[in-house]
Amino acid sequence: MPYRTVASSFVAVAAACICAFAYGMPSAAAPSDVAYVVDAASVSDRTTSLQVYSPSMDRPVDLTVFRAANPDIPAPTLYLLNGAAGGYGGSSWFDRTDIPAFFGDKQVNVVVPTGGAASYYTDWQHDDPVLGRNKWSTFLAEELPPVVDAEFSGNGVNAIAGISMAGTSVLQLAIEHPGLYRGAASYSGCAMTSDPLGRAYVKSVVEMRGRGNTLNMWGPDSDPSWVEHDAFVHADKLRGTALYVSSGSGLPGPLDTIDGPDIAGNPAKLAEQLAVGALIERATDVCSRQLQTRLESLGIPATYNLRDSGTHSWGYWQQDMHDSWPLLASAMGVSQ
Repeated sequence: MPYRTVASSFVAVAAACICAFAYGMPSAAAPSDVAYVVDAASVSDRTTSLQVYSPSMDRPVDLTVFRAANPDIPAPTLYLLNGAAGGYGGSSWFDRTDIPAFFGDKQVNVVVPTGGAASYYTDWQHDDPVLGRNKWSTFLAEELPPVVDAEFSGNGVNAIAGISMAGTSVLQLAIEHPGLYRGAASYSGCAMTSDPLGRAYVKSVVEMRGRGNTLNMWGPDSDPSWVEHDAFVHADKLRGTALYVSSGSGLPGPLDTIDGPDIAGNPAKLAEQLAVGALIERATDVCSRQLQTRLESLGIPATYNLRDSGTHSWGYWQQDMHDSWPLLASAMGVSQ
């Protein structure tokens, strides 16, 4: 049940968003060109589940927010993007890592969107029959931050990190929206999208896994969009952003065991991690090392964690989240 008519002014929209958050009621009458909170529910003392309407995608997007340690002090925001599954089926940062424990004493809002499976969190050229309308770059960089800052006392400072598919996306978002993110961390991602290896990797995610069509995403291989979104080609635009790049080699590592965090005693899962997870991580390792060479040639500093073992799996990504935090915290101006 809507609680008020919202005028077209920014002030009225902001007020509507605050009311919707406080009372858990949708702001159905809000203008279609402004993002706003549709619904919000407390999950725990500092964790909130909410839906934010995206004008560009014309639908609400689910998010989970872990609030900063002191809600009375304005805090920066760390956006954590999920992988190719979009956070569904137990594949979210909140499902697979220790966010509440690790960030419990930290003055930062942590925001994890759900959705965007196989989308590369980019703006697609056309709606897709399978994957729908994807305008994730617009949503994440333009529509969402003002809402998060208004609802959770954000101070306008942001950083972003992502795994696998999103390890590519965070670099793309950084080059597309200069200055929005003080820091960007790519865990097991592949910056390249326009060379044969990069295109093959993108198509394996979008078409083979997501059953979408990359023609609707960035057009045919000859379309300039493939190059425009290539953070390797446009690495110079990463200058000034604090960067963290990590990957394993694909060889079995200390967490690739029957009692590892992603295995829990399941031999079938271990076999899959040692096969599929190894194959994917070998590819991201090549990408990550090429990105290192590219950034070093441009004189752009970055922190690298290119391990001599380890597969494409959550145990290593949780470690990466911990290991990259000092860099991201410094970039956002908060204590570690």
